[in-house]
Amino acid sequence: MKESIITKQNEVAQVAEKIKNSAAVVAFKYQGLTVEAFQGLRREMRENKCEVSVLKNNISRRAAKECGYDELADVFTGPIAVAFSSDDVVAPAKVLFKAMGAENAKVEVLKGVVDGDVYSFDQLKTLSQLPSYETLLTQLAAGMLGTVSQLAIGLNMLVEKQQEA
Repeated sequence: MKESIITKQNEVAQVAEKIKNSAAVVAFKYQGLTVEAFQGLRREMRENKCEVSVLKNNISRRAAKECGYDELADVFTGPIAVAFSSDDVVAPAKVLFKAMGAENAKVEVLKGVVDGDVYSFDQLKTLSQLPSYETLLTQLAAGMLGTVSQLAIGLNMLVEKQQEA
């Protein structure tokens, strides 16, 4: 009996540590998905550097409360899976909302934690529509490059004009 209590406490501590070390955590319902569809969802999550875990609700609830996310703890009833991302705050929500709109209409996003804040369904949906971090950096770099190249052209024209005079 004592051994099982210690084991459960260790599981709670491990899940709590995983939540704390994640940039984004999203809880979702998956009931009704075929095994192949759920495996496909896991594969797509892995491709986006996310991890999907199906944990015992009691363990997940206690871990969420231990991390101070009481609002998230409320969703752990019934078959719930959790998506974790250590780096990208957008990836789990983006993959799940894409799955909701596609062939896996049985996926239902519930709540999540992004950078330490509990997000509702609507907030996660808005987040899922944002470009990824890498895309935003690329857009920023492209915008800056355009400005720098225009500056270089202007300076070159100025130097040529001074050389003519």
